[in-house]
Amino acid sequence: MTQPDLLAVSEAIEALLATNNHRGMDHVRASLTPGYLLRAAQTIRACSGRVYILTGFPVAQTFETDGPAGAMALYRLCQRHGKDPVILSEAAVSEALSEQCCCYALSQGTQEQAQKAAAELYKKDPPALVISIECPGAAEDGHYYNMAGEDISARCVRVEPYLDHANCPTIAIGDGGNEVGMGNALESLSELDIRPASSTCSELIVADVSNWAAYALCALTDWLDNRTMSPIVDIQSDLEYLVRNGAVDGVTGASTATEDGFPEHAAESVVQAVHAILFGGKTR
Repeated sequence: MTQPDLLAVSEAIEALLATNNHRGMDHVRASLTPGYLLRAAQTIRACSGRVYILTGFPVAQTFETDGPAGAMALYRLCQRHGKDPVILSEAAVSEALSEQCCCYALSQGTQEQAQKAAAELYKKDPPALVISIECPGAAEDGHYYNMAGEDISARCVRVEPYLDHANCPTIAIGDGGNEVGMGNALESLSELDIRPASSTCSELIVADVSNWAAYALCALTDWLDNRTMSPIVDIQSDLEYLVRNGAVDGVTGASTATEDGFPEHAAESVVQAVHAILFGGKTR
């Protein structure tokens, strides 16, 4: 395909991912330079070596399914493409994922402590790419807020330094505006009723549900590499695995294999629609 054709495919998937627009992500999408999903996929294909995948959003006394499931899909994607992925997250998420993925637990602490920890890790094991999916991002006042505007700083690991210290491309995925990297769209987010995150990244991807963006990014990256690998078979089993290990739906708070209040298998329907665009030649 020519670059204009690839851009049309990317834009079609970007629009698909924000169709529900229940948190204003279609509005945010319109403010971003089109083709961000394609550029992210090309970045993954081009990098060589260590890829750090940051994830984990606290809900109640545990963590939500949205984010870690997408991180698992991205981890496998990196393995398929010959990269060396490691998931970075707070202790509970790292423990939950450690059976299936190589993980490194991040500690809570001050901004200065997080800056030091990131610098030390990168000096020892520098990244070729850093991807953040559904990580809480600090607002301009330095505090972390959930979608209800509640201050959740005491529960959050500060991951911004892991983007700040990266001498490589950084990709961030979010679905509400309060996630790391959303500073790329701060002007459009200021029109929504949230406390937006202020940190920035090389490439921002938005979606109705962050996991869905990860699944679409995996599908597009594989497609560009002439692979037909599909994450559909893993989606529900990954969500069930996370729930068995303490995760909850981030909207309902229930211990169900769902994402952000959407019904079971909603993600599979989204991925099937993504595949229709990729393999059926359809664009919206």
